[in-house]
Amino acid sequence: MNQIKLLSLFSGCGGMDLGFEGGFSVLSKSINPTIHPEWINGNTKKEWVCLPRTNFKTIFANDIVSAAKAAWLPFFSKAKVETEKFHLDSIVDLVRKHQNGNIVFPPADIVTGGFPCQDFSVAGKRNGFNSHKGHHGKLLNDIDCPTEENRGKLYTWMRRVIEIVKPKVFVAENVKGLVSLADAKKIIENDFREIGSGYLVIDAKVLCAPMFGVPQSRERVIFIGFRQDALTEKAIKELSSSNISENYNPYPKQTHGSIELPLAHRNELLPYVTVGDYILDLPEPIESTDLSHQAYSKAKWYGSHCQGQTEVDLAGIGPTIRAEHHGNIEFRRLSLEHGGKNTHELNAGLVERRLSIRECARIQTFPDEFNFVRKPAYMGKEFKISASEGYKLVGNAVPPLLAFHIAWRLQELWPVLMK
Repeated sequence: MNQIKLLSLFSGCGGMDLGFEGGFSVLSKSINPTIHPEWINGNTKKEWVCLPRTNFKTIFANDIVSAAKAAWLPFFSKAKVETEKFHLDSIVDLVRKHQNGNIVFPPADIVTGGFPCQDFSVAGKRNGFNSHKGHHGKLLNDIDCPTEENRGKLYTWMRRVIEIVKPKVFVAENVKGLVSLADAKKIIENDFREIGSGYLVIDAKVLCAPMFGVPQSRERVIFIGFRQDALTEKAIKELSSSNISENYNPYPKQTHGSIELPLAHRNELLPYVTVGDYILDLPEPIESTDLSHQAYSKAKWYGSHCQGQTEVDLAGIGPTIRAEHHGNIEFRRLSLEHGGKNTHELNAGLVERRLSIRECARIQTFPDEFNFVRKPAYMGKEFKISASEGYKLVGNAVPPLLAFHIAWRLQELWPVLMK
């Protein structure tokens, strides 16, 4: 298959982009060889396995956060000319530039974007479409609000980019909380269906990250749309069905276990991957040369009644990694006084501390070569990333492994669906 050009919106540090391109390492426990033998490449005995590269190639990315650009560019840009791929502008400003005659958005086969989720999250104020913040992330005043440019309506600007680029496919992502906020899910689906060039939009689905080998209780709602004139007649018929057949379903197949599934399917699944699986091989931050592991929040324990004051269960699935710093990052271990359960580590003299940025990144399935903390000496102050920024970048990202599942399924179906 030829290269599939990908245009990435609301890119952040690139979790979705990395997942769509593939070629990064995950624990072998995160790969189900019964369902995806093609991901193993004969390395079944290795603890870490490099996923295959896909045919997707990111040709354009954007975000309003300078730290996101500082993390994205060194990883995705292998040549100096590629530094122009990342646009540090809001999607509203980019669309306006394009409408004013500047060619901003290049031709692309697929558009992806995790439009801002803060206004739909159950952990936030849940202002939904009437966000108190604008497209630049700044607070709106009473005169400005409500506006089509507020943070909660930025998916409509993603829709405008789709109208401009006319990709064959688009994938939009947001928090599960969107599904339970009045009619938000239905409104967004219908708005995407009304895109001028005509898109067949599949009913959005919530994907649970641990069901795909991610050691984290993260849940995300995924919207997928196909340009109808790019599809075969058979594909249109199948994708329009209220019960899409397995051979045409664009959502990835679950790979890791749930006792709620029928026994016949349950036997195909691997056990959930745990936090310990992903982070226990890391040294203590003081012994590490990795800046992203050396950095961790020094906020003290505030009491079990507060958010982020629990100890991660090394033998279980981790909490959702949040885009916050200071006192909202879970503890790697608590003291006995505060209810810590890792007695063998405490007895060995290891102190109470919160998760490091690298540990959070591991729980998100980012590879260790993806850097979230940098000093100005690296490439100048433009590429400096503080610890606080690093936590936010990790927490705002789509788990790359979850994105890889979506990408691989779309790549599998591409020859079947497209003319």
